[in-house]
Amino acid sequence: MITQAELDEYSALLEEEDHYRRTHILHDYVPYPKQREWMNLSGTARECGFISGNQLGKTMCGAMAVSIHLTGQYPDWWKGRRFDEPTRWWVAGESGESTRDSVQKYLLGEFGEFGTGAIPGDCIDTENTRMSKSASNLVDFVRIKHVKGWSHLSFKTYGKSRERWQSETLHGVWFDEEPPLDVYAEGMTRTNVKRGLVLLTFTPLKGFSDVVMRFWAPDSKDRSAKYRNMVRMEINDVPDAPVGHYSAEDKRAIIDAYLPWEREARASGMPYVGSGRIFDHEESRIGCPPFEIPSHYAKIAGFDFGWGDHPTAAAWLALDTQSDTVYVYDQYVSKDTGIAVHASALRSRGANIPVAWPHDGLQKDKGSGIGIANLYRAEGAALLSEHARFVDKSNGLEAGIAAMYQRMSTGRLRVFYNVTQFFAEMRLYHRDGGVIVARNDDFLSAVRYGVMMLRYATPEEVLNPKEDRYSRRRRRAGNVTWMSA
Repeated sequence: MITQAELDEYSALLEEEDHYRRTHILHDYVPYPKQREWMNLSGTARECGFISGNQLGKTMCGAMAVSIHLTGQYPDWWKGRRFDEPTRWWVAGESGESTRDSVQKYLLGEFGEFGTGAIPGDCIDTENTRMSKSASNLVDFVRIKHVKGWSHLSFKTYGKSRERWQSETLHGVWFDEEPPLDVYAEGMTRTNVKRGLVLLTFTPLKGFSDVVMRFWAPDSKDRSAKYRNMVRMEINDVPDAPVGHYSAEDKRAIIDAYLPWEREARASGMPYVGSGRIFDHEESRIGCPPFEIPSHYAKIAGFDFGWGDHPTAAAWLALDTQSDTVYVYDQYVSKDTGIAVHASALRSRGANIPVAWPHDGLQKDKGSGIGIANLYRAEGAALLSEHARFVDKSNGLEAGIAAMYQRMSTGRLRVFYNVTQFFAEMRLYHRDGGVIVARNDDFLSAVRYGVMMLRYATPEEVLNPKEDRYSRRRRRAGNVTWMSA
């Protein structure tokens, strides 16, 4: 018979086991695939952006990464950066309250229950914890036990002056939610001596800000871009319960509850542009699986001449005349400066497919004095006899965008999923103060020229009247969509 003493001992063991589990959650943490991918970015990148929808575990993931660096307890699966000494970290949120309620809670646990967060309880030096004066119950500094000594952890806010982000030498900075660019730059500067890390976990509700653009579309002249990388996680990247924290039904309900213009940012981690975004359509309603283009579909290519930092771009469109639906089925984007190279790319998709081009093709080449469009024709490219414009001879940017927008809204402009450049530029295309930002829009421009000149689209059975079905399929089999740098 079990005695009371034995029951008390067993109860004490259960309580001890439960306490250990609650104060050592780092040891049981298993990241989702996208979270693990982000944590391992630090193996090759110094700036690691985790762009995620709301409530998908990005802050917990950031806390676990910082905890691992502070304690030196790297798991077996870890392929990210490893520090071989105790580390110094600054972690920050937008305000004292948000820092306390997010990064502090996830790292240390609820106030009064320190040790129930990502950092194991027996690693927190509670006796040497200094409190902040900027918000109640906000920690300013705490020592963390590392396998080789003591690491230092400080909590910051974006609201403090830039000067408060200076002077210290750090192994890493973690920004939870997007900081102002000047604060981000100062935090990054603190890591230069140690060649340390800058971790950024956020939902992009501020749209295509300067910080977002560092990761999403870095300037081609930015030499530091090779040390920067990002992972985007959407709600469907969270495994279904019980592995993940949402069931499939939960996910559908969450997505449906968001306002339409916030849905992609909050559920999919796509930068929120709001009224500034030009094409605000859901990608799932525009994209479609690739299929073999029927010979009776009319084809045309849109072409945008490259200049300066803008690459040369071409888009191939097929028009189903029965449903008046346009399919963007192929792409070409290249920063090469040779006309012969670009003309060859145009010919390779179909030498007789008519090519729509913008009015700047009328400009003359400085070296030869020949019109740029004519130089392409000399290389065998099938440029149309007139530049892209509507039937009424207008060629305004707004009119072209309106034509594309109307087709997208009515399901009459679809894009093959493997034409990735369209979706990449669509996400960035926006207005600032009502003015269209003409950046990262070269492929969209090519599509626009093709749409404006659809009246010249020609069926393949007319373009290649002597080609039998077998030859046509064999040619298409070798015509693989590609994009060069």
